[in-house]
Formats: sequence, C-alpha cells, structure tokens
Amino acid sequence: MEVYLDNSATTKPYASVRNKMVQALDENYGNPSSMHRLGVNAEQLIRESTSIIAGALKVEPKEIIYTSGGTEANNLALIGTALANRRRGNHIITTRIEHPSVHQPLVHLGENGFNVDFAPVDKTGRLIKESLYGLVNDNTLMVSIMYVNNEIGSVQEIDELAAELKRIKKDIIIHVDAVQAFGKYRIYPKRQNIDLLTFSGHKIHGPKGVGVLYVSESIRINPVVFGGGHQRNLRSGTENVPGIAGIGQAVKEIYQDFDNKIARLYELKQYFIRQLAGLEDVSIIGIPNECSNEFEMEHLKKTAPHIINACFEGVRSEVLLHALEDKGIYVSSGSACSSHHPTPSVTLSAIGLPKQLLDSTIRFSMSEMTTREEIDYTLENISQLLPKLRRYTRR
Repeated sequence: MEVYLDNSATTKPYASVRNKMVQALDENYGNPSSMHRLGVNAEQLIRESTSIIAGALKVEPKEIIYTSGGTEANNLALIGTALANRRRGNHIITTRIEHPSVHQPLVHLGENGFNVDFAPVDKTGRLIKESLYGLVNDNTLMVSIMYVNNEIGSVQEIDELAAELKRIKKDIIIHVDAVQAFGKYRIYPKRQNIDLLTFSGHKIHGPKGVGVLYVSESIRINPVVFGGGHQRNLRSGTENVPGIAGIGQAVKEIYQDFDNKIARLYELKQYFIRQLAGLEDVSIIGIPNECSNEFEMEHLKKTAPHIINACFEGVRSEVLLHALEDKGIYVSSGSACSSHHPTPSVTLSAIGLPKQLLDSTIRFSMSEMTTREEIDYTLENISQLLPKLRRYTRR
C-alpha cells in the first residue's frame, strides 16, 4: 500500500485539473497578450479562472494577481506594499512562526530601513493577543499573520485579530498568508479586514508554479518584477495560462461538498491522534490543553483539519521518516520548503518544545483523498517500528 501523508508539502492534482491544463496546452497555447484568436482564447481562460477565484473570495476580479506560487506572492505582498507605503510608516509586525517566504522578505526589509517586530505565540502556536496589540505604534504600517501554521496546524483567529488591529490603528495593512488555510476554510477578505491574501495552487490539488495574491483595491503596491507591465503593471511576465487554468479548476472543485469534506478530515484527525497518543512516549504537538486527554471535537476544531504533528521520544525524525518510507508511507520531518537547510524548526522552538525533542517530530498532513484504511496502515507500522528504532537509538 502507498500512503501519502505529506499534503502540506504538496497535493495530488485533481483529474479535472490535469484535463484543464492539457486542454490549455493543446488548444489554447497562444500568448494571452496577443491580439489574434489564439491569444484571445488564452486570455479568456485566464478570465474564467479569475472569475472563479474572485467568486470564492467574494472580491473583485481586478483584485486578483497571479504569481509563480506562494513564495512570490508573499514577497510581492510584503516588499511591494512596504516600498509603496513607506512614507506612512516603516514598522512591520509579524509572528515568530511564519513560513520562510514571509520571514525572509521581512528580514530583507529590516536590513533596508524598516523596523520589524516578531510577536510571540503560546505553546500551541496561537498568538498571544495582548503582546501583538502592544507592539502597534503610530509608525506601524503592516501586520503579517499566517492563517494556519504549516508545521503544527495552529490556527490564528484572523477575524478577531484583524478587527482589533484596525480598531487600534485604522489604516494598518493586514497581510495573511493563507497557503495552508485556503481550501480548508471559507475566507472572505473584505469581511475579515484582510487587505492582502496569498495562496498557492499545489496545496489545493492544483498545479505547482502558480499562486494567487489578493490585493484590496484600496492598497498601494509596487511591483518587484519588472518587464512588460502585465497584470496592471504589478507582475510582469507572460501569464502561465495552463497553470492559471489549473488553479481556477482546483478552486472550483475544492469548495464543492466543502462542509462534508472538512467534517470527514476532522473525524480522521481525531481518530489518528487518539491512536497515536496511546502509544508509548508519543505526544501530539500544538493541541490546546483543554483537549489533550480525549481530543474532543469541539476543541480539535481550534486546529487545522489536515495537519498533525507528533513527537516520538527517543527516535530521530529522519530515521522514522525513512523507516515509514520503506513501508510506502510518506510523511515529513518539518516544512518541506526549508528541509534542505536542516536547522532546528523555528516554529517548534517558538512554542517552547524542549531542545532534546526538536529532532523527534513528524508531521502527518492529510487531504480529502486520505482514507481510514491508510491511517490504520500507518498506525500499524508506527507501532511496530517504534520499539525497534528505539532499541538502536544512540543515547
């Protein structure tokens, strides 16, 4: 059996997405900037996807910008907005558990005249609200908050946080990295006081190489890629028509039968972590204290439906990862986006995980394609492998 539990790294595309992309490659291969029929047909595909995405977010089509993925979208949102509005202020706030595509652009801005503060989180990965609000000052331009953490699945209360930040400082700009949240939650930027929002195609059963940035029409933003002035001069470069067609189809499909899909994911998550927590020296990371015993559903829903991070004391993450791989089970030892730089996880350090456990965690991330049979097979193999691996662990 092959079990794929690394869906926070990437997802298997829907069949309908593949078909849509092949059609774009075979039949609508014109440059969307060309004036002839093939160009017009390609442009129409882009318009169709934009209409789907804008409809899902309940925003205007002109507020949608396509990028090469979540990383570029976050860079454009942060650097482009900071440079366009620096006269309004040069202070930016973010959290200590952001994805590198948010953290690194802010480090860059910090080296180029901006002041960046990092708000702390509690041991479950949720923002300490009073600390966040206390960082806002008259010079604060922007706050960037990850909706769902990619490693432990903590969920920030975006509605409450954004509303209070806007109350404290009316013109503050709110950026939300929703790469792990889009397709798992209904997100409506205008209702939620979100000015900039990013998500990525390959996290929602769409293609790699395409992302979306929502930019409220009230926000000034500068381009960070220069060229032919595509997409209202905000992101130059010939549009990735097959990718855009694919992400539009993925957005359309992922929100079909949405409530049932999410309910089923939470049921699988509850079953999985209850079984995992029953194993010797295994603990679940990022779960609120109030549900640490029975993992009741009402409390589990304070976390993302698809991400489980577990600590296997006495076993190195990489060893367990490859042992599971030998059984056809694919998991992650952290964020795939930074796995080529094996330093201690910023997120796990920020939530206060003991140093000796930082290299003993595994992330399991499910999708709507995950089955109960796959979870049972994974649990069976983990329970068999742990005693053997611990026997050979160097002390």
